[in-house]
Amino acid sequence: MDKIFDLKKIIINTLDSNKALDIVSINLENKSSMADHLIIASGTSSRHIQALSEIVLEKFKTNGISNCKIEGINSNDWKLIDGIDVVVHIFNPEKRKFYDLEKMWSELIPKEKILI
Repeated sequence: MDKIFDLKKIIINTLDSNKALDIVSINLENKSSMADHLIIASGTSSRHIQALSEIVLEKFKTNGISNCKIEGINSNDWKLIDGIDVVVHIFNPEKRKFYDLEKMWSELIPKEKILI
């Protein structure tokens, strides 16, 4: 099995077992050079979002991604856990609906637009 695929599966299972809602995984290969996979989930409260982000960060670290970090540490509505090849966004449901990352990243993006 592919190490990135295994890591993605571990993170999804971790989110699911810790009661994250509406977990979605988006394959970013050939869409972006920032990561291979994007995982989006919702938390039920600001405390739940914080706890999920800390659990995911620890799971990345125990699986060999030592230089990962949490962005949005002071936000109550959103956290991003950067696991290098796998990026995780955890939102409250209202913010998630507002930003609608699933729609943005699920659409085919022309190669000219992905160059940063």
